[in-house]
Amino acid sequence: VWQMMAKKLLNRVEDCVFEASEGILRLNTGLRRLGNLNVLVRADINEYKQKGVTIITGGGSGHEPAHAGYIGDGMLSCAVLGNVFASPAVTAILAGIKCVAGPHGVLIIVKNYTGDRLNFGMAMEKAKLDGIKAMMVIVEDDCALQKGKGITGGRGIAGTVLVHKIAGAVAATGATLEEVHRVASTAAGRIASLGVALSTCTVPGTPSSTRLNAPGLFEVGMGIHGESGREQRMLPADSAAKAVAELLVDGILSSFEGDDLKEGGAQVAVLLN
Repeated sequence: VWQMMAKKLLNRVEDCVFEASEGILRLNTGLRRLGNLNVLVRADINEYKQKGVTIITGGGSGHEPAHAGYIGDGMLSCAVLGNVFASPAVTAILAGIKCVAGPHGVLIIVKNYTGDRLNFGMAMEKAKLDGIKAMMVIVEDDCALQKGKGITGGRGIAGTVLVHKIAGAVAATGATLEEVHRVASTAAGRIASLGVALSTCTVPGTPSSTRLNAPGLFEVGMGIHGESGREQRMLPADSAAKAVAELLVDGILSSFEGDDLKEGGAQVAVLLN
């Protein structure tokens, strides 16, 4: 069976992440590359890490501006970039942790995917053996699947950006690593995300998926790498945007335990990705 490859303007697939990060560096003089790795850090990291807790994250590329786009004051100190939709190597993650580690410690924020948990977890344990103080927060905000369903539980998706911001804001106050970890973990537990997709994503060099080719077909809760979602539906002929918005809001609210949000009066932050 012949499958059409997705059209993309690339030089070489194996160079696309490095070249993309070169563009980020040219636009942002406050960043620098760590050696020849796809690891970007604050340009002033040697001074900055003496002042307080530093925050590192990363994962597969293809979700820009994540992750390097969130390096800056009150947010991340370092981002470790894997290949498209692939977790970065343990060696690269460990290099990033060692670079940003200062006397106040390092918070590592990881989205809930098997590869990321394994590689970031191994890198953290190796860093601890070298005497680095480090703690980890796992974000699993995707509420497309019921709690307890799936191989690893809820996936980490757009809500992770809010955890970056909250952790970064607390770290900027001079809080301890334990306090930054506590607040970030609490925030991660109170975030729920749900998405819809009208088409699937494609990895450079791979065939395009035909899963959502039918007119009017969309998928609720598709993963950010194209993983299967909760269900497929047909867009209504009228008021499609209204119907999808109601589906998303209802799905997110119903994922929270208790009635604090349903009674009204609760303060919430909304992120539209």
